[in-house]
Amino acid sequence: MPKFSYAAIDATGSSVEGFTKADTVGQARAHLLDQNLYPVKIEEKRGAMQFELTKVKVKKKELMHFTRQLAVFVKAGIPLTEAMEVIGDETSDVALQRTITDMVEDLRNGGTLSGAASKHPEAFPAYYIGILGSAELTGKLDQTLESLAGYLEREVETRSKVVSALSYPGVVMVMAVFTVAVLAGYVLPQFKPLFEELNADLPFATRALLFTADLFTVMWYIPFGILASFIASIVWMAKTEKGGIFKDKLLLKLPVISGIVEYSILERFCRILGAMVKAGVPLPDAMRTTTEATNNSVFRARLIEAQTEMMEGGGFAKPLAKTELFPGAARQMFKVGEETGTLDSQLEVAAYYFDRELESRIKRFTTMFEPLMIVFVGVIVGFVAVALVQAMYGVLDGVKQDI
Repeated sequence: MPKFSYAAIDATGSSVEGFTKADTVGQARAHLLDQNLYPVKIEEKRGAMQFELTKVKVKKKELMHFTRQLAVFVKAGIPLTEAMEVIGDETSDVALQRTITDMVEDLRNGGTLSGAASKHPEAFPAYYIGILGSAELTGKLDQTLESLAGYLEREVETRSKVVSALSYPGVVMVMAVFTVAVLAGYVLPQFKPLFEELNADLPFATRALLFTADLFTVMWYIPFGILASFIASIVWMAKTEKGGIFKDKLLLKLPVISGIVEYSILERFCRILGAMVKAGVPLPDAMRTTTEATNNSVFRARLIEAQTEMMEGGGFAKPLAKTELFPGAARQMFKVGEETGTLDSQLEVAAYYFDRELESRIKRFTTMFEPLMIVFVGVIVGFVAVALVQAMYGVLDGVKQDI
């Protein structure tokens, strides 16, 4: 059970410090209140072996729920510290709970919500902090929090759509590889001694399958080496800068997949930039933050070029058009928004357009890929079955000739 250190005030008004055990911060606070102690500070204590090399990231879904709940509390006129304490007590996410506890302490020491959030990049993206800062200046914190919650909800939904589209083909592919491995590594070796003993004249398909069986048994180091190289490549692309650039370029060249990736990036770009402009963040700051939040190096490099041209007085729509990243409809929306002063609205419309197009591309991908994978697995299993049947007929013919 976690151990918490606390600073509290007792019934006489004296300061009290100590430790208590509880499953959550909320239970620790309730335990102190039962003892007529008003908690001022509660902090989880960790042992020497309980350390983190990096802070655990807060999930987008948890951040969405936190933002929506905080918007409701602020709209109801409840002070930030009390609202966040209640949310922290009720959340089951440990990482978010620790973040909220630290933020409450900063707020009690006179800090701002955006300042407290900026100390926790593992929970709050840069655009989130920038929007909070502008909301504090304009006094529209409740409305801004609602907008942020709506954006996070759409981002979670978009990510879920992409993951769902790619997960099924991935599972089918794994099953296909597993089927081939079982047939080649276990089933075929059972027949090999029989074929050798009868000295049967085997067809090409059967010889190919027997070679595959040897590949998984006798020459196991070859598929093992291929698998190890594949895993090493994935790690290289995930952990290194050059590998990340290679992965970003590769995703933009893959048929069908590239369209899904492009539209998911463009939808996120328009959604974030629109939310920041609507919150009153200056366009140069909003553009810089949104560009940094772009998770594809190819798009990020072109957007940086557009940002530089904007800073030199090139406007907004024209530099973005030069990047050739946006389709004609989006470029027209940007131009209208810039000329009429409705850039935030036009960015929201563009985000909606990209979201609908992304959903259409995902459906098209799954509709096309599912039957292809079924046919692929069927061809593999059928090829193995035909090869075995042909081999058995060859054995029977050889026995008949001997008789």
